Amino acid sequence: MENMNLNEKINELVVKMAKEPNNIENYHELSELYMAQRDYDKVMSVLDSLLAIKPDDIQALVGMGTMWFYERDFRKSLSYYNKALEVNPKNYLIYYNIGNVFAEWKNFDKALFYYNRAIDLNSQNPEIYNAIALLYQDNSDFVEAKAYYEKALSLDPDNVNALIDLGNVCFKLNEYEIALKLFKKVFVLAPDNELIAVCIGNALTLLKDKEQAYEYYEKALSMTEDKYRVYICYGISKTEFKEYDSAIDIYKKAIEASPKLSNAYVLLANLYSSLGKNEEAIDLYKQALRVDTNNAEIYSLLGNAHYLSGDIENAILAYRASIGLAPTADEYKLIYSQVMEDYISAKRQKG
Repeated sequence: MENMNLNEKINELVVKMAKEPNNIENYHELSELYMAQRDYDKVMSVLDSLLAIKPDDIQALVGMGTMWFYERDFRKSLSYYNKALEVNPKNYLIYYNIGNVFAEWKNFDKALFYYNRAIDLNSQNPEIYNAIALLYQDNSDFVEAKAYYEKALSLDPDNVNALIDLGNVCFKLNEYEIALKLFKKVFVLAPDNELIAVCIGNALTLLKDKEQAYEYYEKALSMTEDKYRVYICYGISKTEFKEYDSAIDIYKKAIEASPKLSNAYVLLANLYSSLGKNEEAIDLYKQALRVDTNNAEIYSLLGNAHYLSGDIENAILAYRASIGLAPTADEYKLIYSQVMEDYISAKRQKG
């Protein structure tokens, strides 16, 4: 019914625009209605028509920039934002959006410059601090990221995104008790979010609270049909608590749930390898490579498993494959050279 009403409003507005083709507000309203329908092509068409009539319409310029941002054409997005900035150089939202473009381009300095300019114009907007925090987080500067997330939360204590991201940063800083408190707060705000239940389980695992950790993983499994990620974390937790048989069963369930994803194969293979079951590990690494054929790390792990089982020649082949896929990775070259030296030395001694 709501959609019918929306269509009726659009039809009425289209008729109205035909009678008043120069009424700017009609274009704004129609673009908002199409946005509500998520018909982004029509949003862009309306805004483009508006800009043909009024090239300096700030709302249309920002809107077009945002549409192209969603389309991931960041050059076009930036061109519209720059035009908007020429019209209104005191609009914080334009600087914020330009910062987002440079963040997508991984240009830390320029993104930070525009975010800070946005703060100069609007220091009470938590989303700007969130964006800066994420910028630092992506740059692996977790201390600075934490400070900006905390600033965002001082302005909006129930900001779910900031709470989650700050929890993840605290994880990186090994501040597991703080992360647990943050994730539990999010779970109160979003009790149907299985990924938050998993995050709580992960924090409890690292805090060595086995029973509660398992309780949250079970909650997460009950909340979703897509259980793969839950199984992965649950399996890691079971391994951490040395419940290896249970971990094996859970990893197998993960493989059954998503047989075309490699992570569960690799984790189960790693577990088998740590238990001295190298043949089982080798078979699983090979299965992982069937679904993730160009993964240098899996080839290296396969090489390790062959090496531990005494099959040096197949180990060398696997290590060569890892180097071929990641020629700049020094760790693969180092392992390969050491194994080759041992192999050549053993051959000479036999000869």
